[in-house]
Formats: sequence, C-alpha cells, structure tokens
Amino acid sequence: MTRASVLVLLAVSAGMTAGAQQRPIRVDIDLVHFGVTVTDKKGTPITGLAAQDFEIVESGTKQAVKFFAAGDPVAAPPLHLGFLVDMSGSMTADISDVRTAAIKFLKRNEHAVDVTLVDFDTEVRVARYGPNDYPRLIERIRSRRPDGWTALYDALGMYLISVATDVGQKILVLYTDGGDTRSTTTYKDVVDLLRASDVTVYAVGYLEHQPSSVKMDQRMQLQRFAQLTGGQAFFPMSVKEIDKLYDEVQREIDARYTLGYSSTNERADGAWREVRIKLTRADLKGAKLRTRGGYFAPFKEASPPRH
Repeated sequence: MTRASVLVLLAVSAGMTAGAQQRPIRVDIDLVHFGVTVTDKKGTPITGLAAQDFEIVESGTKQAVKFFAAGDPVAAPPLHLGFLVDMSGSMTADISDVRTAAIKFLKRNEHAVDVTLVDFDTEVRVARYGPNDYPRLIERIRSRRPDGWTALYDALGMYLISVATDVGQKILVLYTDGGDTRSTTTYKDVVDLLRASDVTVYAVGYLEHQPSSVKMDQRMQLQRFAQLTGGQAFFPMSVKEIDKLYDEVQREIDARYTLGYSSTNERADGAWREVRIKLTRADLKGAKLRTRGGYFAPFKEASPPRH
C-alpha cells in the first residue's frame, strides 16, 4: 500500500495561541502517490485510461509508474472521506436543505473506510466514524443547531492534522456559507498545510448571503484551497443546487485515478519537489488533468558525529 514520507512544520492547531511553538509531524512513506482527475472540455470525467496514458515528471526527471488504480474502489487505496460543515449562526435559514444534501451524499459513499466529520461554528468538533457507525454520523449531523461565529481556518487545520498519518486516498468535502470570522489559525497557515498534505478538497461555498465587499475574497480563498489539492470549488446561486453539486463531486470520486511511484531522488532533505503529471495520448489533447502540484520529500535528521 502506498505510504509517503513527509516532514511538515505545523504552527497551527485550533485554539493555538499566537506564540505557540512549531510542531513537526512525520509521516513515513515508501511510495509517492497522487490522486488524479481527468475531464473533457465540458468538465465530464474521462474514464477508461490506463497507466501508460500518464507521464510523471518530478523536478524535471521522468518517473516510472509503479502503482495504478482507476475508479475501482476495491483496487484503489482505501478512501478516507472528510466532511466539513459550517454550523455558524448564519446557517439557520438554510440548515434543513444543507443537512439533507449532506446526509444523501454521505450515504452514497459506502466504500469509504471511514468518515471524519468536522462541524464548526465558534468552536470546532472533530469525530471519525467507521462504516458501522453511519447511524451515529447521521444523527450527529441532524442534531447540531447553528450558532456562533465561523472558525473555518481552525476547522481545516484540525482536520488536516487529524488525517496526516492516514494512508490511502483522502478527500475532503467542505461546505460553508461565508468566510472565516473567528479562527486563531490564519489563511496562510491553512495554505501551507494544504500544500504539504495529500488531501483533495472539494469546496462548496454558498455565498449569496454575503455582502459583495467580501464575497469575491471568500470565493478566491475557496478556489485556492481546491486548486492547491487538485479538487474543485463550486458556488451555487441557491441552496437547492447543493444536491446537484454533490452529485458532481461523487462522479469525480468514482472516476479518480491513483498513480504511485518511487522517486529517483533519494535525498531525505524535506525539500519541496514539484511534480507534473501529463497525458500522453494525442486524442486527449483537449482534456484537463487536475492533481496536486508536488510534495515534501522525506526528512531524516542527520546522525550526530561519533567521537
């Protein structure tokens, strides 16, 4: 099974004070893996591709594909699904539709080995549920009442830290009706965490209740979260559209490719490595490929000199 080796210096955690010390999180892995989505000009996922249809280039050096899975949930690495939902006070009017769409989406993901639910307002609550715990998961979503402010960055930071050592596919679906108004974690902290993670983010931002003075900035932030990770951001004009957008997310999950390789660069220096994945078939020239832009190399501290 794919395992990745990464050293990330984290200075964020929900509730963390500004002067908190940085904290290293190590995830040891042998195989670098990337989740890849390929769509046509209309945005429809393209299925049926094979390993030889892809080329991986790391920092200018071509890599050999050693692991490949296409859409089959049995053959693919285990799926760890995250669901992050805004429960701040501004959600009161829309909460019924938001709950219904969330529950319908989660019930469709029967192949996920677990679901990490993060619901947030002024505070952030994180809980993980296995396949046999779905009734408790659904009840948790139904029972929470909107209240308080919007600690979006803290919620993202806590989720990313909680899944850092998970092995397999990590997909986060994020729903919010506005920007952050409460977190101690900063936007830059979240961007750094996302860049270092192997989580794919699908963001749904229903921003129609937001003033125009802040709506564009909020939209750009959600787009940035998705773009960094190879995901996608959606901005419905009505809360009734959420169901349809979750269907689009589901189609992408079902059509994902997973590519894995052993890097030819054996240095364990913790440096950022840019990765470009390309399609090799001429008939796919108009297709669009989405994935993350690279990863942090394994890190191994130098042994102290012997005396």
